[in-house]
Amino acid sequence: MAPLFSNKRGSNQRFDVNLSILFTELPLLERPAAAAAAGFTAVELWWPWIETPTPEQAELDALKKALDDAGTQLVGLNFYAGALPGPDRGALSIPGEESDRFRANIEVAAGFAASVGCKALNALYGNRVEGADPQVQDTLALENLVLAARAAHRVGAILLVETLNKPESPLYPLVSAPSAIEVIDKVNAATGLGNAKFLLDIYHLSMNGENVSEVIEAYADKTGHVQIADNPGRGAPGTGSLPLEDLLDQLTKDGYDGWVGLEYKAPDAAASFGWLPAEARAAN
Repeated sequence: MAPLFSNKRGSNQRFDVNLSILFTELPLLERPAAAAAAGFTAVELWWPWIETPTPEQAELDALKKALDDAGTQLVGLNFYAGALPGPDRGALSIPGEESDRFRANIEVAAGFAASVGCKALNALYGNRVEGADPQVQDTLALENLVLAARAAHRVGAILLVETLNKPESPLYPLVSAPSAIEVIDKVNAATGLGNAKFLLDIYHLSMNGENVSEVIEAYADKTGHVQIADNPGRGAPGTGSLPLEDLLDQLTKDGYDGWVGLEYKAPDAAASFGWLPAEARAAN
């Protein structure tokens, strides 16, 4: 694949590889080295241990070693979010055991982030639950997000809140940029810390039919992380019809200078990066 993005791009944007959606044919501990072999020096992860919010210290240590040995910087990490990939879309708004699991994970995730220098922690909101009062769920969500924001602050990190898309996540309540921003504003008002930020996922916004350019213009100053995939198909840039280079240029113009996570699907991750010149993959 010929590069779609210009060779100068590496000077003004920083890309990272999401190791929970790319290189999944490899065991978790081999993925940082695979990303490094493809030329990337930064990676991100969903919560890697979907079966437990509190893995053994040995598992945390092994992941840290894999990141260090590969020379890759972890720049984004999800808090526990249930089975993801799978039917779940977070745990923090779900009363009972799942909320408890999220709370048990907060210090574990924040502590691991601190140990590897990760400065962004993403908290997926969670689905609506049949029979549960949405207002009760939203109250619980705010309580848990406040706890997460304070934990992130203690380790010098930001808290991310993400919009998903309704076609693929019909029970998820945050399916527009304004709905996520409303939650972010409430968290910041409750904590006074100002470290809750928007995770602007261009694929999800486009799937929701939002005007991505207008979202960027409105919320670039509240954006803490960006993720990209093309649409339709959630593939690499160039496999769909989104003007991704133009949208990233707009983000830069509007003041965003953070990470751009590659959160797309590819049957062969190593072969999927032809759209990005090799010299633009290593973070500056």
